Amino acid sequence: MTLDESKLSHRFTEHDGVRLHYVEAGEGPLVVLLHGFPEMWYSWRHQIPALVEAGYRVIAPDMRGYNLSDKPKGVAAYALPELTADVAALIQASGAERAAAVVGHDWGGGVAWAFAMRYPALLERLVILNSPHPERLFSAFRTARQLRKSWYMFFFQLPKVPELAARKNDFALLRASVKNDPRRPGAMSDEDLARYIEAWSQPGALTAMINYYRALFRPGSRRGKTRPPRVDTPVLVIWGEHDRHLGAELAAPNPALVPNARVARVPDASHFVHYDRPEKVNQLLLEFLR
Repeated sequence: MTLDESKLSHRFTEHDGVRLHYVEAGEGPLVVLLHGFPEMWYSWRHQIPALVEAGYRVIAPDMRGYNLSDKPKGVAAYALPELTADVAALIQASGAERAAAVVGHDWGGGVAWAFAMRYPALLERLVILNSPHPERLFSAFRTARQLRKSWYMFFFQLPKVPELAARKNDFALLRASVKNDPRRPGAMSDEDLARYIEAWSQPGALTAMINYYRALFRPGSRRGKTRPPRVDTPVLVIWGEHDRHLGAELAAPNPALVPNARVARVPDASHFVHYDRPEKVNQLLLEFLR
């Protein structure tokens, strides 16, 4: 489906001194869409119109540090307690008691997992796109195979160098990740890419985006040392099987920690499953929400 941006409202809300930008559309039960790295709200351009047509109210934020949202300084500002509190603030700002669903891809999926653990009363369902449950992810870091796939997470721990690399040649590394990773020809048009480049060009954006990864490995973060809380919320995991960054074995969460999960594997789709197979993702999402 084609996104009609004239039907979107651009709004801002402030939480703990951080101003968050989001787009809103539709009426009905609330669905919150959380984008991944290195994206922004526009990554959900195929899902927003489908959800609105199906009778849902959609909020898609630029997560803190991205695009038009504030970019607080310091790694600590991008720890999971702050990121999940932002989602709670967005739901509160919407006037809804809870979200019918929180949907997250990549880093947005990581935040969505943590949100379901910290704020279970604020969502009815959870949908995850190519983002492993934290227990699966940190266990996988013990394997050479996943360490090779996740090399960039450790590269991002360096000061300043990742920002220089990301900015080099007009954001060549970031452009390649969203333009070349998807398997469907034309999944990312030149016009789409120009919007991402505009977002990456915002002052402080690159450091803020990379600080998500830095915060994940800082002292005091969970890092798999203790067992995460159980998620009893119904969960749908949608997984593009040709993910260059995450092994397919990471898709299914531990049933002891996520007893109400279903995994839908999407063949011939990359890490950006919602770009490659938007109709399939929309079908799975709407069937799960009904």
